[in-house]
Amino acid sequence: MNLNKSEQRNVTAQPSSVSQIARKVPADVVVLLAGITAALHVGKLPPAIPVLQQELGITLVQSGFLLSLVQLAGMLGGLVISAFSDAFGLRRSILTGLLLLALASIVGGLARSAEALLWLRGIEGLGFLMVTLSAPALIRKLVRPENLNLRLGWWSCYMGLGIGSALLLAPWVLAGVGWQGWWWVLAAISILMLFAVLLYVPADRAQQQEGDAAVPGLGPIFRRLWKTLSHAGPWWIALTFAMYSSQWLAVVGFLPSIYVEAGLSGTVLGVLTALVALINAMGNAVAGRLMHAGLSPVRLVYVGFIAMGVSAVVAFSGWSADWPIVRYLAVLAFSGLGGIIPASLFALSVQIAPDKSTISTSVGWMLQLSAIGQFVGPPVVAAVGTMVGGWQLTWVVTMICSVAGVVFIGLVGRVVSAKLG
Repeated sequence: MNLNKSEQRNVTAQPSSVSQIARKVPADVVVLLAGITAALHVGKLPPAIPVLQQELGITLVQSGFLLSLVQLAGMLGGLVISAFSDAFGLRRSILTGLLLLALASIVGGLARSAEALLWLRGIEGLGFLMVTLSAPALIRKLVRPENLNLRLGWWSCYMGLGIGSALLLAPWVLAGVGWQGWWWVLAAISILMLFAVLLYVPADRAQQQEGDAAVPGLGPIFRRLWKTLSHAGPWWIALTFAMYSSQWLAVVGFLPSIYVEAGLSGTVLGVLTALVALINAMGNAVAGRLMHAGLSPVRLVYVGFIAMGVSAVVAFSGWSADWPIVRYLAVLAFSGLGGIIPASLFALSVQIAPDKSTISTSVGWMLQLSAIGQFVGPPVVAAVGTMVGGWQLTWVVTMICSVAGVVFIGLVGRVVSAKLG
């Protein structure tokens, strides 16, 4: 059949069905979903701790390390991995991270000891890191500059949405297929997400912007590392993030165990703990909107730390022991108002970087110290709880973190003012 020129142009202009679908899903949304998938692996453990304690004989302190070991790779090499991720390819890093998460979760379902789970948790941590370190820099390439704060606000929801979803789904999955099946379900989700990134996110070469080096050599990478670490701003913002992340994961990570001790279980436990994590994501999204409207991220971080400190006292101190509803509302405030901190710090990390070439490494350093905070926080809270025979002094740990966070964000504010002034 012969086609006239007009018909030939129309046929040529018709995209394939795959590209039509791909255009309907924004690439930065897919990157956010990849972050949520990675965070599912952080959140898969808390609901399973009581089961693991029964079946594998895991102690409370071992549980704390299982919660925090997912941050091991970030704690040891977040800065270096972030510097090399540009050379390796941001999209490729996310794909590799999702693959590691899937493989570690498949093997984890076969584990029969706490030691094996601890090792695999470290591998999951590397996968988690490769996804979450690469995503902010990739989002910066995928969105317009005027929408960056808003999109980074959405991105910072990944932790709350991932952990919240895991806490919500876990009771049903654990009841149906056990903790091993729960591990394998999340491996399957990670594999599906890997294919989604392949389909919807442009290849690394297609994202390159003018002036980007194709594959930077070791010299430029190490100069970028030195430039980042020789300025005070990245240190202050990284320490600020550590003060937030250490207390948030410690409280949310042990909530299922706290509620089990209080006599709750099953669906009620899953919903209560999931709401705490999900409201954190809402706080992130609200912070993104507020910054988009012109509010200072430094002031938002002040509000977040003060709210976390006060609400933790209400949630855990002895005087509120007879008011469980008040305690739960305080935990919601702790997580929700604290949720404005990560979005604000992601936005500030772009401002506080020594120059444009060090944005990725500044974010990497911030997330590395955040990982150290998440590694240290849960075991410290578990050790204090073991020492005093309960959770009543948890607020002391969180208050120390909040006060330190207020000090550090004040120093961040000074650096930002100096750069803008």
